[in-house]
Amino acid sequence: MKAKDFEQRFDKGIDLTDSLDLSKVRRVLQEQKRVNVDFPTWMVDSLDREASKLGVTRQSVIKVWLAERLETTASNLPYQHKRGGTAHR
Repeated sequence: MKAKDFEQRFDKGIDLTDSLDLSKVRRVLQEQKRVNVDFPTWMVDSLDREASKLGVTRQSVIKVWLAERLETTASNLPYQHKRGGTAHR
């Protein structure tokens, strides 16, 4: 499909998923790296309560809270990714 046709279909709101090669898709700056962290029992219990209230996993709560903190820490600005319309790189 030519770019012009692709753009026209996109502008009309047509689903173009079948026209894309998704086999090599990756999220920029979102590669995963496993880390192990030991938390005191009271902290795990608090995280579990919060996760239950939000209907998400403990890991999701930890990721969101850490991301929020890192985004507000000035010393980490050079390492932040584009989020919420603000680029820090």
